[in-house]
Amino acid sequence: MLAALEIIYEDDHLVVVNKPAGLLTVADRFQHESVHLQSLLRKKYGEIFTVHRLDKDTSGLVIFAKDAEVHRLLSLAFEQRDVNKIYLALADGQLEDEGAIDEPLALSDTRPGTMKVYRKGKPSLTTFKTLERYEWFNVLEVTLHTGRMHQIRVHLAFIGHPLFIDPVYGRRAEFYLSEWKGRKYRIGKKSHEERPLMSRLSLHAWKLDLIHPVTGVPMHFEAPIPKDIRALMNQGKRIDNI
Repeated sequence: MLAALEIIYEDDHLVVVNKPAGLLTVADRFQHESVHLQSLLRKKYGEIFTVHRLDKDTSGLVIFAKDAEVHRLLSLAFEQRDVNKIYLALADGQLEDEGAIDEPLALSDTRPGTMKVYRKGKPSLTTFKTLERYEWFNVLEVTLHTGRMHQIRVHLAFIGHPLFIDPVYGRRAEFYLSEWKGRKYRIGKKSHEERPLMSRLSLHAWKLDLIHPVTGVPMHFEAPIPKDIRALMNQGKRIDNI
């Protein structure tokens, strides 16, 4: 698995990885798994420091620091909101061309490991632009102005447009072509079992902009849109053209 990891950028101070969906960023108190992104990177780099994290089923950019001082500086940049974090999201329904969701968030007291909109919660701001429109979902460019757990997922659900695929806050855990077409599809000459077109969160940590903590140079990173998200978008185009 280590060999398959895509390193977007690396220097003497930090590493930027394109995390695949299905892999934890670090050990999690709610999901006890021995293999996670940090453990894989430790095999290559030794001690490595986590700056931020993504949900297990979110793909995209994650930054790690190679020493404690760079970790401190990067963590401070995230805390002070000096890092521009842009996600690609596929959301249910039809949204406005752009919008802002400014709703405080807090841990749910009824569902462990989840969040909720709560007026006494921590300030949380998400903005979005609609890039493409299909009958069943919209493709959004989403900017995180704060970094709360599950922020995009909860905010989109709050306005009635959850991620197109989200088993916790949304309407489905996976998506099959038959939901569009109304019939089953063959996957082989002798098989009628249909495989899901996509079976993870329709969310990708797409772009990051920051000032390098040591050199002071502005840095821009971008993770290619994953194959499964591109496939779903392509099917959206095909269905709309039928």
